[in-house]
Amino acid sequence: MNKPERPSWDEYFIEMTNLVKQRSTCLRRQVGAVIVKDHHILATGYNGVPSGIAHCAQTGCLREKLNVPSGERHEICRGLHAEQNAIIQAAYHGISIKGSVIYTNTKPCSICAKMICNAGIEKVIYETGYSDPLADEMLYEKKVLLVKYEKGKF
Repeated sequence: MNKPERPSWDEYFIEMTNLVKQRSTCLRRQVGAVIVKDHHILATGYNGVPSGIAHCAQTGCLREKLNVPSGERHEICRGLHAEQNAIIQAAYHGISIKGSVIYTNTKPCSICAKMICNAGIEKVIYETGYSDPLADEMLYEKKVLLVKYEKGKF
């Protein structure tokens, strides 16, 4: 009997980001993140409002109302990004993520890149691109590996 082919570790964790993103409460884009060390999941996060705060489905999206393009005016959004929520969850539960890898289905923005740099995350593996040259520059300068996941190439 032939065993089905197992997914690579990268495929496994990228697929998990796509499951995690299903919990997102954002009306514009669903993003999931999984922080991993030594093939063990340390924390997950999805984009959405802080715990205990009304969801955008209830309040509406101010960025949408104001026609703010993607990647701009993050400060008026009620939500946190998936990477931010994953980092916060690790901190909340006292889990060190130094030396870890973060998987995300969307490439991090510059705000998340800053947090990734200071959290000690060493590698970012993402599935879909997101144009933010400052994020790329900071991750490069900090020597955080930034890798675009391509199925079958890992």
